[in-house]
Amino acid sequence: MTPLAIDVTGLTKRYDDKTVVNQVDLQVGQGRICGFLGPNGSGKTTTIRMLCGLLRPDEGQGQCLGLDLRSDAAAIKRQVGYMTQRFGLYEDLSIRQNLDFVARLFELPQRQQRVDQALAQLGLEGRQSQLAGNLSGGWKQRLALAACLIHEPRLLLLDEPTAGVDPKARRDFWDEIHRLADDGITVLVSTHYMDEAARCHDLVYIAYGEILARGTESEIIQGAGLTVYAVDGVQGSGWTERLRELPGVDSVAAFGNTLHVAGRDEQALSEAMASLRAEPGLRLSLAEASLEDVFISLLGGARDNFSAATETGV
Repeated sequence: MTPLAIDVTGLTKRYDDKTVVNQVDLQVGQGRICGFLGPNGSGKTTTIRMLCGLLRPDEGQGQCLGLDLRSDAAAIKRQVGYMTQRFGLYEDLSIRQNLDFVARLFELPQRQQRVDQALAQLGLEGRQSQLAGNLSGGWKQRLALAACLIHEPRLLLLDEPTAGVDPKARRDFWDEIHRLADDGITVLVSTHYMDEAARCHDLVYIAYGEILARGTESEIIQGAGLTVYAVDGVQGSGWTERLRELPGVDSVAAFGNTLHVAGRDEQALSEAMASLRAEPGLRLSLAEASLEDVFISLLGGARDNFSAATETGV
């Protein structure tokens, strides 16, 4: 059995009368990359902040890196690298100055050498004098990751780290994440991108503060028990709503010019699809369920207990 870097049960956080994280159990093995997926406002950021000691849970217990989530929060912070959704370093400081500042916060010995190592690790040497505020999204991302790694953490908590960066920067970032995992660092990363989810060892899907699915990509797809039809040749508007009203249909989503119609009741869905075969120009075929099909279906069946919330990044 792989030792657990994260092992928490019953994690709960409330704001006034709203429960934003509700009885979450989360286990992540050492050296694993766990994708943390869910819609905006689902509780991902709040969960991550509780794991790294920035928020105290109202209920729940467990450990990160063998340290108690409640009593050892300060020690957890020193062994975790947390990359926030928004760029959190000083834009009027250079790359080197930002890294030196973070090294001072952690009171690192041989600070100059540690900064040099961080610059080299993320390919930042040639830009070290450039102001952070003048960097593109991809280079800001590299700087933020370098700052997360400078104190040699054993666990990385990355909150939507690739939002707003170009495809090449995303690919380079994920190559680095896999290299870090190969070195034994555990990674919990929240993302909205299905191609990134497919690069994770394990996945956890959360909606409205509750875990709806967990496992590997194949385990989640198989466990969903979805039947999916691809519908091509749709002409005109209104087809999405028309398909959603059919018996057995749990979700309808557009993939380019194709509509994916998914449902758990295979017989009811098959009968509903059969009723459409006489439609002129319409082409129906069975399709393999994708992660996106599964997550759209899960979200459609989830109970929104925080619908009145206006705060983002929950």
